[in-house]
Amino acid sequence: MSSVFHLSLSEIFFMLFHDEITRRRTFAIISHPDAGKTTLTEKLLLFGGAIQEAGAVKSNKIVKTATSDWMEIERQRGISVATSVMGFEYKGFKINILDTPGHQDFAEDTYRTLTAVDSVIVVIDAAKGVEPQTEKLVKVCRMRQIPIIVFVNKLDRPGKDPFDLMDEIEDKLDLMLTPLSWPIGMGTDFKGVYNIFDRNLYLFEPNKQKAEKGIAFNDVQNPFLVQYIGSDAGILRDDLQLIEGVYPEFEVDEYLNGTLCPLFFGSALNNFGVRELLDCFLRISPSPVGRQALERFVQPNEPSFTGFVFKIHANMDPNHRDRIAFVRIVSGRFERNTPYHHIRLNRKLKFSNPTGFMAQRKTIVEEMFPGDIVGLYDSGNFKIGDTLSAGEILHYKGIPHFSPELFRYVENADPMKSKQLAKGLDQLMDEGVAQLFTGKISGRKIIGTVGALQFEVIQYRLLHEYGASCRYEPINLYKTAWIISDNKAALDDFKTRKSAQLAVDKEGRDVFLADSPYTLQTAMDKYPDINFHFTSEF
Repeated sequence: MSSVFHLSLSEIFFMLFHDEITRRRTFAIISHPDAGKTTLTEKLLLFGGAIQEAGAVKSNKIVKTATSDWMEIERQRGISVATSVMGFEYKGFKINILDTPGHQDFAEDTYRTLTAVDSVIVVIDAAKGVEPQTEKLVKVCRMRQIPIIVFVNKLDRPGKDPFDLMDEIEDKLDLMLTPLSWPIGMGTDFKGVYNIFDRNLYLFEPNKQKAEKGIAFNDVQNPFLVQYIGSDAGILRDDLQLIEGVYPEFEVDEYLNGTLCPLFFGSALNNFGVRELLDCFLRISPSPVGRQALERFVQPNEPSFTGFVFKIHANMDPNHRDRIAFVRIVSGRFERNTPYHHIRLNRKLKFSNPTGFMAQRKTIVEEMFPGDIVGLYDSGNFKIGDTLSAGEILHYKGIPHFSPELFRYVENADPMKSKQLAKGLDQLMDEGVAQLFTGKISGRKIIGTVGALQFEVIQYRLLHEYGASCRYEPINLYKTAWIISDNKAALDDFKTRKSAQLAVDKEGRDVFLADSPYTLQTAMDKYPDINFHFTSEF
């Protein structure tokens, strides 16, 4: 004990700082729509004590919505269209969950969210198996080498054979799996799961409202197993023997480098298999990792604060018209009322009310650490991808806007509300849910999105959050491309000849509006000195 007193204050501070980093877990939950992602998120909060009751209570035929779906349009449609951030304490860990939109029309928001997490849990419906949106999201995770845990959900309903399901997951998602739990039966015959990781048996007891632990059974070879699961005892023993012979033994290092994916089974709606998933996740998943900036790689245990904006959301509380920038802390300690350098604006900003999140409930925080997501009230200073630091000039990258795939003219439907429409479009576009282009000759506003549902969301939010009415008109567009060139003569010639097909984006950058694949390819062939970019990072 006496050796502790020989430590300097700086050494003690570093030890405490290091402890805060290592106890944090920041991850996203991703899936195809309706696989049970938001339900799993809610049940993790339930086990963590962050909420007391699941949001499955029916009242007057209206289903009480999940904690993480707080936007009005989400409540109406029953889908997640914005990333929710939830933090809570559990068994000495600080857990930060990012519940992402599953709907493909909001995939860009999910892609950006993946830059802010250190691992992911992929939710798969036991009956439907691997679906298209899951394939796209997992591909992004693999490109980023993000550690993946797979949770097969809805075992209380009829589904595919577990071995067939694993073959499908490995084939379609190009993942190497190792099951850490195994189901006993399925649907009406579902009796529970055997926890391979901890060598325990948990029997299924349907219960949607309270977090209850199953019955522990330590040895699957125990002859008394028959008393609990009947004839399924022999099937379980055979399955486990086959798993041991075919699938690789779990190695934490292989999971952390993204080459091996643990697999769990359960029923999120019934709180079953969730505790085992959470407890194992905390033991094996990574604490916050560093990030690559243009200038260098930044480690989380560096004392100097840095972070980046990966999401902006306007009107989280419509009563206050607040706009919040979500910042992932990469290194150092973020402190309230401390001036930090906004790299793009080259100015100092101080934040008197930084917030932590529990879905829509926000609390003012005094300090936050690497891995945490801090919400900063914003009057228009932030854009997605902005970097904050204690002073060092750094630029975190990898948070692009993609070239949209669907386009509409947007027109003011109420001339008395033109200011409200302009403000609403300005703020909603800053969130990154869509992009706004202005025709250079026509001056008409064009909204570009990656999914049709976004047009509905924008129209709804303009009306209900800004009091502005808009209508859409069709436009024949195939693709947009940002154009730049070192050859001024070529660029000037292009702009002259293609003036009717040029627009500027919200940042004032030149954009080419191609009405067909042929038009785009012809322009690229004819002007080889012009660079056509299909993401905003160039």
